Amino acid sequence: MKIKPIDIKTILYTTDLSDTALYAFSYAASFASAYNAKLIILHVMEDYLAIKPSLKALLQEDQWRAIKEEHVRETRETLSGKRRDNVIVREALSQFSENARAGQYGTSVASDEVIVLFGDPVDKIIETAKEKNCDLVVMGSHGHGLLHDIVGTTTRKVMKQSKIPVIAIPLDK
Repeated sequence: MKIKPIDIKTILYTTDLSDTALYAFSYAASFASAYNAKLIILHVMEDYLAIKPSLKALLQEDQWRAIKEEHVRETRETLSGKRRDNVIVREALSQFSENARAGQYGTSVASDEVIVLFGDPVDKIIETAKEKNCDLVVMGSHGHGLLHDIVGTTTRKVMKQSKIPVIAIPLDK
């Protein structure tokens, strides 16, 4: 068997803003530096529609209705500009990217793009990796996403569905 040379040009680093994801960034940055690759930072804000069947089974009808009404209100506020969650997250990740570029976390590393999306994290990670022609996905293996214990881990699902290599970084103890 002949060993195929690996050429990594674009790395997708996904973050749920947990400690594990922050620790995983050091790996993504190291790979980007070693391969002189483009580094894309992605954060997906979970949408309740993606987990609705799992949630509805756990709640009474009036509880579920109240949660849906709250989500509709929050969505209206976001779309009307009254709520700035995604803007704040994007700004924080952009600042994190600038700090990394300046070497504030050790080695200087440049991230080329910061993306914040709404939706199902697994779907958005797979879609973004494909759209951006990524060669590698780097993510933490024990995040703290919305109800991760109920619906399963995002990392495991991404590893199962991805057509490109996924590196799952456990939290450094």
